[in-house]
Amino acid sequence: MSKPIPRTSTIAAIDVGTTKVACFIAQMGEGDEFHLTGVGHHRSRGLRCGQVVNLDEAEASVRAAVDAAEQMSNSRIESVFLNMSCGAPQSTRVDVELVVSGHQIRDTDVRRVLDCGSAQFDAADRELIHCIPTGYSIDGGNGILDPRGMYGDKLGVNLHLVTAAVGPSRNLGTVIDRCDLDIEERVVSPYASGLACLVDDEKDLGVTVIDMGGGTTSIAVFMESQVVYVDTLPVGGNHVTGDIAKGLSTPVAKAERLKTVYGSVMQAPGDARELLKVPLVGEDDEDSANEVPKSMLVQIIQARVEETFELVRSHLENSGFGKAAGRRVVLTGGASQLEGVRDLAELVLDKQVRLGRPKLIRGLPESLSGPAFATAAGLLRYGLREHVAKPDPAAMKAANNKRNFGRIGQWLRENF
Repeated sequence: MSKPIPRTSTIAAIDVGTTKVACFIAQMGEGDEFHLTGVGHHRSRGLRCGQVVNLDEAEASVRAAVDAAEQMSNSRIESVFLNMSCGAPQSTRVDVELVVSGHQIRDTDVRRVLDCGSAQFDAADRELIHCIPTGYSIDGGNGILDPRGMYGDKLGVNLHLVTAAVGPSRNLGTVIDRCDLDIEERVVSPYASGLACLVDDEKDLGVTVIDMGGGTTSIAVFMESQVVYVDTLPVGGNHVTGDIAKGLSTPVAKAERLKTVYGSVMQAPGDARELLKVPLVGEDDEDSANEVPKSMLVQIIQARVEETFELVRSHLENSGFGKAAGRRVVLTGGASQLEGVRDLAELVLDKQVRLGRPKLIRGLPESLSGPAFATAAGLLRYGLREHVAKPDPAAMKAANNKRNFGRIGQWLRENF
């Protein structure tokens, strides 16, 4: 469990991805809102497919992003909400029932049943990231949103446990620790992206979030306002770049530029006639560059992105949420910005698809409000929710004193 966040405090979020590290710093305000005061981002080094492969390089990337955000906000941060895309996050569903002997259900009973559920997870090579209650029951009656204050003999809960491999998770934690930062809480990337991009109706009715990053493509299914399933595929935008570099025998940097400037996942009538200059690997002379039709570039990109969506569809069907999550899909992440990716997703997944951008945040520059920064924005919203869910102890004490004085006054009026 994370530590309570003081009122009118600073919330910081770090999105450590394969292609970039982003740090957002926000100042809490009144009315449970926040204002973005600092933003920093830096190219990722020392990461591959979401996992740390070089501690020193990864540390330098995180430090650069954090320093830029701190300078912009004119403040220093000590703890952060951190995304988790490494360690192949996976979902497990657990049902737990606890005897409460007919008394009124209290906070302690809810904590006990949640602890019992999380205790059922026992794997030496994986660690628990989230323990999310997706629904309660009292004496077998389902559909209870909040059982506190109700009466019954048995309290049940359906839990969604999200776990990740221990090694990659600890390596990422080591990088953050070497940057002299504490981890407030870890949040799997598609969960955070969903909090940033989804509207309430989508989360209620059922929606699938597909976060297309540089090294991984991650999935989160939301139903009845809760995340009920997450999964991660070890394929992303960098694999598209690699395919272009291999297929056209061009340097990786040139392949990335071709993808960004000319890339598309759907063929257009004029692509066969449009020629692109493609520099060759090891050749410094621009005259030796190949000329290839744009249609060849599109074919390479389309094959990889189509395969990615087919993998997503397969994982959703195997999980049982292929149809249960409804016909709504939200694409986000940097790789989702390829031209035509929405149309291809609709064809492969047979669902309604939209491109997800972070919901409006005060102080967020227009240049950083695209799908590539959805995870960082969602981490802030997660932090805000934790802040709201854990009231200020001083405020709670004042409220209790007020209630106590009220009871004394009532007793005096009744007896004198």
